[in-house]
Amino acid sequence: MMKALILLACLSLPAFAAEPAKDAAKPPINLDIGTPPVVVVKHALAQRTSRLVRFYEAGEIGLGKDGFIYLRDGAKMSLAKRQIAEKLIDVENQERRALIQALADSNHRRDAEPEIWELMRARWNQQWKSGWWLRDAEGKWSRKP
Repeated sequence: MMKALILLACLSLPAFAAEPAKDAAKPPINLDIGTPPVVVVKHALAQRTSRLVRFYEAGEIGLGKDGFIYLRDGAKMSLAKRQIAEKLIDVENQERRALIQALADSNHRRDAEPEIWELMRARWNQQWKSGWWLRDAEGKWSRKP
């Protein structure tokens, strides 16, 4: 009988579910996470880099402030070369988007895509070679010092 009263007393108490703290720090983003989706996209980006370098060095394409690659000076290119550059740029930019999504998913932080974009833009800018072209937010081009 005593056990039944204790049980009833416990059942009548309000139940409090453990809620995560609203201000709890979110885990940091790992840009070097090695999940299969991230590895696949990074590999594809690395493979394409060897084809893009000649366009970077010639100043025909450059890196935008937003992290995407853009055609900078296609006027001096033959039609065939311009088409190749445009196709490479399109695929590169699609895979940059895919990388951001894969990083967000792999970090279990889909909400952090803007933060991941910012981190990756900084990394891409850092990896950019001196003399290659950069485009600012207003669309103006300058060489990286």
